[in-house]
Amino acid sequence: MVQDTMGTGANNGRLEHTMDKKNTKLHLVSNNDEPEEDDFDEMNEYSEMELLEQLESLREDMEDLKVTTLAEVIERISELHRQLDK
Repeated sequence: MVQDTMGTGANNGRLEHTMDKKNTKLHLVSNNDEPEEDDFDEMNEYSEMELLEQLESLREDMEDLKVTTLAEVIERISELHRQLDK
């Protein structure tokens, strides 16, 4: 693989050109190691959406299993372990 870099001067970034036998890629790479504030907002929004989806899925599973508390989930797990150990 051959990699060429050249400074662009614009927005403190550089272009990287990567070549191997299968393909050639050219992309802008920022010299700034710190994410932009907008990037943090997008990451935070993404993680909040992912958390919401996980919690909604958990709620649906608990409803399907007819349990309403973590204590009930733990008790059901213990019961199933006892049954499987017999």
